[in-house]
Amino acid sequence: MALQKTDLLVIGEVASRTGVAVSAIRFYEERGFVSAHRSTGGRRMFARADIRRIAFVQAAQRLGFSLAEIGAALDTLPTGRAPTKRDWTRLASGFRDRLDERIAHIERLREKLDGCIGCGCLSLTDCALYNREDEAAREGPGAKHLRPT
Repeated sequence: MALQKTDLLVIGEVASRTGVAVSAIRFYEERGFVSAHRSTGGRRMFARADIRRIAFVQAAQRLGFSLAEIGAALDTLPTGRAPTKRDWTRLASGFRDRLDERIAHIERLREKLDGCIGCGCLSLTDCALYNREDEAAREGPGAKHLRPT
């Protein structure tokens, strides 16, 4: 089904409707999150459905998902038509699972931080609970106990 000219919006209209800068929309286009059609004058024209895709990108970024994760999710949506509620529900269920994992990780981290702060040592090299005999140093530089498990 070919898009009609009335179904398309110029990039400035998309920016105005989404609150996203034109430069960000161009970036999203480069990443394949949205795709522009070109007018005879060479102007970028976007389908109205791209407004939803951009809103999804913005929401997913606020939830801490990487651009790679967002792109992979958007790749599961249909091209050439607006996603249906069923399409969005399917996509959201995968993100919901990932969010549940992150929430569980944050809760575990909170408990560990409470325990660490409560012990008073404030030293990961001497901490018998979380870093006995400086075991974390063998794993290389950076925080080890703050990573998802």
